[in-house]
Amino acid sequence: MTTIDKWDEQLPGVLRLPSGRLIRGRGLRHPLDPAAPGPSYGVYLLGKPPQAHPWESRWIHWPDFRLPKDRADARTALTEAWERAAAERVEIACGGGRGRTGTALACLAVLDGVPPEEAVAYVRAGYDRRAVETPWQRAYVRRFAGH
Repeated sequence: MTTIDKWDEQLPGVLRLPSGRLIRGRGLRHPLDPAAPGPSYGVYLLGKPPQAHPWESRWIHWPDFRLPKDRADARTALTEAWERAAAERVEIACGGGRGRTGTALACLAVLDGVPPEEAVAYVRAGYDRRAVETPWQRAYVRRFAGH
């Protein structure tokens, strides 16, 4: 890849991973700032397919307060998002932007080298202090490295 198109780290919801990759997490129920740049790639964690976006995107079937319906597909999608974040503006989003989004961001942190038992705290410190809402979401992050 010849051009690198990253997020401005000062934008709301942008998390810096240890490698320097920047990923934006957000809640789809919250309007975007029309002056802010959009993502080049989005991963949407929802119970039903998302609306169409003008950028490339992928849907992970992930009901609210739950875990992904297809864990292998979720791993593939999150790994692709992590890889693309090295040179693109990638966003991860669910309805509210905390539980599923926080869980996915913590999984990306694990892919980036954060120990699984520290990934939730890492995301809560760098993204949202209430990210990763349920015990089973926390357990999913801890097990993510082993699958």
